[in-house]
Parts: sequence; C-alpha cells; structure tokens
Amino acid sequence: MGYRAPLTDIGFVLHHVLKVQDSDIPGYGDLDTGFTQAILEEAGKLCADMLAPLNAVGDREGCRLENGKVRVPSGFQQAFDALRQGGWTAIDCDVDHGGQGLPYILHTAVNETFVSANMALQMYQGLTHGAYSALRVHGTEAQKAYYLPKLATCEWTGTMNLTEPQCGTDLGLIRTKAEPQPDGSYLITGTKIFISAGDHEMASNIIHLVLAKAPGGGEGTRGISLFVVPKYLEDGSRNAVAPGKVEDKMGIHGNATCVMNYDGARGWLVGDLHKGMRAMFTMMNEARLGVALQGYAVAEAAYQSSVGYARERIQGRGVTSGPGPSEALIVHPDVRRMLMDQKAFVEGARALTYWGAVMLDRAHRLGDRAAEGVVSLLIPVMKGFLTDKGFEGAVTAQQVWGGHGYIEDNGVSQYVRDARIAMIYEGANGVQALDLVGRKLTAEGGKPVMDFFDILKSECCAHDDRPEMAEFTGALKVASKQMQAAAMVFAERGMKNPNDALAGSTDFLHLAGHVCLGLMWVRMARAALEMGGSFGAAKLVTARHYMTRALPACALHLARIEAGGASVMALAAEDF
Repeated sequence: MGYRAPLTDIGFVLHHVLKVQDSDIPGYGDLDTGFTQAILEEAGKLCADMLAPLNAVGDREGCRLENGKVRVPSGFQQAFDALRQGGWTAIDCDVDHGGQGLPYILHTAVNETFVSANMALQMYQGLTHGAYSALRVHGTEAQKAYYLPKLATCEWTGTMNLTEPQCGTDLGLIRTKAEPQPDGSYLITGTKIFISAGDHEMASNIIHLVLAKAPGGGEGTRGISLFVVPKYLEDGSRNAVAPGKVEDKMGIHGNATCVMNYDGARGWLVGDLHKGMRAMFTMMNEARLGVALQGYAVAEAAYQSSVGYARERIQGRGVTSGPGPSEALIVHPDVRRMLMDQKAFVEGARALTYWGAVMLDRAHRLGDRAAEGVVSLLIPVMKGFLTDKGFEGAVTAQQVWGGHGYIEDNGVSQYVRDARIAMIYEGANGVQALDLVGRKLTAEGGKPVMDFFDILKSECCAHDDRPEMAEFTGALKVASKQMQAAAMVFAERGMKNPNDALAGSTDFLHLAGHVCLGLMWVRMARAALEMGGSFGAAKLVTARHYMTRALPACALHLARIEAGGASVMALAAEDF
C-alpha cells in the first residue's frame, strides 16, 4: 500500500481542466501531453523506488547533531543526489543558471509527487528553491553569478532565517544585528530558530538568507535588512555560523530543523538597506503556495493508504449485503463517507493549487497584473484552507485504519504528524486569515476580490446553456453569494469594530476556501462531461459529493461571521 503518484489525475488537471497546452503563457506551448507525461512518469518512478521507501526511515531515525555536524537519516544522501543529478531541483530555474527554464506549473506538479512521497526530504530542495528565487530578484549581478547556478542544482542548499526565540510573526522584534565592515560586508550576530534544513552534510555549502538589523534603520520592520550568509566563505574557510541544536519535533523528523547561532558571521546585503521585508516577501506567494501544496500532498498519500486498507481489511458485512462471510471495510457507508471526503478534498485542492501556479506563471512570464492580484488575494486562502483540511484529511485516513492507525508501524500516523506543521509555519493559519480580511480584501481598492467574484460569475454563466451542469453551477452560485455577503459584513462593521470583523476571519478564510474548491469542481465537472468514460463518471460523482456534502459549510461560516465577535471578546483575560 505504498504511495504511487496519481499521474492520471495530475494529467487530467493539467490538460483537461487547465488546458496548459493551449495557453498563451510563454513556455506553455512545450507542455503537450506526451512531454508532461514523460516527466511525471519518471518523477513517479523516483518516488516509488527511492523517496517513498525512505519516508518511514526518516521518521524513525530523524536528524542528530554530532560534534558540530548534523547527520541526516540513512539513504537521504543517496536520494538527494538522485534528485540533484536528475535535474529535478532545477525544473523551472533559468537556463543561464543550469536550470531547464520550464514553467512553474510543471515544477508544482512534480513537487506534489515528491512531497507526497517524502515531505521531510523534499524540504531540503524546497527551501533552496525559495533562496534561489529571492536572490534571483534582489541579488546583485555578482551575487546571482556566484550563488544561483549552485543553488539551482542544489550543489549548495539554501535556508530562510526569520524567526528568533522572542519573536515569530512580529518580526519587528528581531534582535539579530548586522555591523557594517569597511569592505562592504557585514558581521551578523544573533540566534535564529526553527530553521528548516538549517544544517546538514548533503551539500558542499549552505546559503543562509538572514533578516537582521543594521544601524540607522529605525524601529520595527522598517529597520530590517536581508543578508546572504554562506556556511563556507569563498576561500573555503568556515563562516561563524553553526547549529546549536536540532529540534525534536512532532513530525518531519527527517528534516533538520535547527537553532542557528551567528557569532559575527560574514554576510552581504541583499537588495536595499533597511528594505529586507520587501525582499523577503518577494518569495512569499511562491513559498505559501508550496506549503498549501504540502497540505493536500500529504493528505493524498494518507488517502491512498486508507483506500488500500479499506479494500483489504475484513470487518462485518454491508447493511444491504445479506447473509454471508464478512466483507471489506469499504462496503460500509461511514467508511465510504470518509474516503469520499478525502478524495473530493484532495482532487479539488490539486486543481486549485495548479491554477494558482498558472496565475503565478501569468504574472511572471506575461506581466499580468490582474492574475497577480487574484493569486495574491487567494494565497492566504490556499495556504490556510488546504493545510487545515489537509491535516483533517490525514486524521480521517487514520480513522479509517481504526486502532491500527494509532500504531506507528503502520505508517498512517506519520502523515498526521507530518501534516500538522503546514498549518503553523510560513505564517500560522490564523495570521493568514487576518492577512486575508485585514489586508487582501481591500488591496488595490478591492479590485482583486471583485475580479475573483467576476471569475465566479463568468464560470457559472458560461454553462447556462448546459442543463447537465446546473447542479454544479447552482451550488457554486449560492456559495458565491454567501462569500459576498460575508465580505459585506466586514465592510459594514470593520471600521466601527475591528475585533467584530477579525473574530470572523478564520471563518471567512474557510468560506472562501470552499468557494475556491467549488469553482474547481465546476471546472472539473465540465471537463469530466467532455471526457466521458469511467474516469469522467467517477469525477462527476466526486463533484456531486463536494457540492452536496462540503460546500454547504459556507452557510455555517456565514452565520458565524454575522454573529460577530461579542462572545469571542467578552471575557476578561483573567476569566479564561
């Protein structure tokens, strides 16, 4: 019952729902079915043969700090070498840097399979991709020439250093200092925590991107600058940065989450002085979409595990089966409910994430401001909703396994533990909800959210002449109106009582998430009707399940939003 890449479903989303091969985005003309299928099949083989078998190994062995060096689990070095040598780390990196220059959507599809197979291992290259992207936009020409080719191929890996012991989301409280030197470099001193892939021996160098405060920047985030701090300097000597601890975590044991100590480490400014937040946020849309992907990709692996168990585990007889021997779990309606809930979520989440990747490609490759506005609006929805529901899906998979799901040897509990972190890092989901309601809804005078409502309206109207689509578009119309009603509540109450609005922010994020998946299921239903056959029929059944069993949650979220924040804010702190 090991993980197998869902290549048929990935191909369906790419070529029948998004129709990437017909897009006007530069580079998409190469994405014909044969080309993407060949790449994804090879990725699937790598997952089945090497990455997935190491998932439990990484969970069992974890990472450890020995004599100043971080040791990764057995087999991780060989697997990482295979990823690097196969060019998998550089799919969408620039050709000039040793990459393949392919669109981000293809990187996203491949990345899904790697996360499902082994999330902890994939994170080493995932963090490197983020460092590559930040330096590509904000680095000097000399920095790009020096760092990007080795980051693209993961000869060197990268990290992002933001959090400190006394601050997480409130980065204005950071204490790490950057002292300017006569040669133009800076000496970085401070402690960073929760640094994923912070140290290891799988690459010949590790390039840390570090937020720190240089003199003259003022208080709060306005005084923050971004610095590139390599583990090894250009002359081969060790820089004054070292891991102080490898954290003992709930999950992703195979990834080295480190406390990093900077003791006058030499670093160089990236971007403008005191504008580090701007440089860091360049990569936030991509990074948060990547975490959204982690949410459903782990749920996909857990779903596959629960389907396999439900087909094999003999337990009772179906209520309509009549007399006879016991049957497999999958005959029971409540087990079917759990499997359908997982299936409908994962398939909808995949389509939403891929659509987000296409919008990022449109923004970056065509300069499409409207696409950039909509994807920026929806990024907190994708990150928050898909990771909340992804964790829920992993728990549901564990429930299908029953008592055996609680036993570590069977593996499904690892998915629960691994999925949990995605709700926390890269901006905790409550922060995503606050960002959505407090900033994104009013961004550009509300243009992106109005553009999104126009997308919903256009999608529904496009099928007015197709009665077979009415059951899907009708449900989406209702949910869309509920989302608009919720937005109006915020507009009417937000200025008078901000707490009243923000108390409903998580409900609004989930309401919007359901609407987004409803939109995806309308599009997938249309594609399924065009395809026909058993695959198309199964898609239509799953679409109906989402529309009738999941999308009605929008009414609950709207009722909570309309209730306001009185009960949330009424108690004094000492009464809790």
